[in-house]
Amino acid sequence: MVRHQPYREIGMTRPDDLPALAEMSARIGADPLLIQGPGGNTSVKDGAVMWIKASGTNLADALTRDVFVPCDLPAMRLAMEKGEARADQPAEFALVQGGLRPSIETSLHAVFPQRVVVHVHCVNTLALAIRRDAGPALAERLGAFRWAMVPYAKPGANLAAQVQAVLTPGMDVIILRNHGLIVAAETVAEAEVLLGAVVTAVTAPALSLHAAAGLAAHADASYDALPDDHPLHTVARTPHLLQAALAGSLYPDHVVFCGVGANALSAQETPISAAARIVAQGLPQPAFLLVPGQGALIHKDANAGAIALVRCLGDVLVRLAEGAVVRPLTDAQNAELLNWDAEKYRQVLNAG
Repeated sequence: MVRHQPYREIGMTRPDDLPALAEMSARIGADPLLIQGPGGNTSVKDGAVMWIKASGTNLADALTRDVFVPCDLPAMRLAMEKGEARADQPAEFALVQGGLRPSIETSLHAVFPQRVVVHVHCVNTLALAIRRDAGPALAERLGAFRWAMVPYAKPGANLAAQVQAVLTPGMDVIILRNHGLIVAAETVAEAEVLLGAVVTAVTAPALSLHAAAGLAAHADASYDALPDDHPLHTVARTPHLLQAALAGSLYPDHVVFCGVGANALSAQETPISAAARIVAQGLPQPAFLLVPGQGALIHKDANAGAIALVRCLGDVLVRLAEGAVVRPLTDAQNAELLNWDAEKYRQVLNAG
């Protein structure tokens, strides 16, 4: 358990339902179809204080680690209202200094009027939210919900402002294009039920192919074949999914933990030479490589965050409908994620 300054010493008590939020957070955090590595976050508002998952921590650890930090909710909302730059600096609103930082998406949670907010990177949602026709595709499935979708924006105050602009009374489901899903409710139990209902509505069947027999021959001193049942093998062996993977980065955490987009081995390349080619272009060393028609390889030094996001890419794309065209992030959007101090901090905390 991480030890922080005792909250009673600063006149603050934990909300009665924080343990319930921790239990729910641990459940969803253990499901890679909802949460990958340190992605996603949950929060509960208690008067003037919002308790939110700390940046770089894992929801799956919520029962064994103190992952929630208290923030000054009125101050954050005022900063958002005034358009202040500090709204993009969640650490400034932490009510306990010297500990973990509040999530980089603190402002996003603050704009919801509901007490409990749950943000996940649901792969079934992403399989729709990365499509060019995301709006119509989602509308077919979410007609029973009070929902809206907002365009992609880097996580932070700008994204929070876009969400705030579409919120209407009673709205409790938001789709973040090329990013994920948010549900909001007055209680933890209601939020978890709503999350389950939305996930059920967007769930699609997944293709599944094992690695081809010849994949192991492509491994070298730096890259190994992924486990035989890994979904990224299906992507490499299915032409329309391979095309989607190579189109570019599809959501923020992929860029942060795996680098820009996906890369494939050409006919005469080894993984080491392919990685050198990519690095020579000024891009990060790829965490994984696709071998068209064969399967996928992963770097032997890939950290826990990269491993989780490599799996996520496979899980998302094997649910992409045939004929669907993806809408990847732009070069500028990739660049702002690669050079973002808040994400560098999160990577450091997840280097294991």
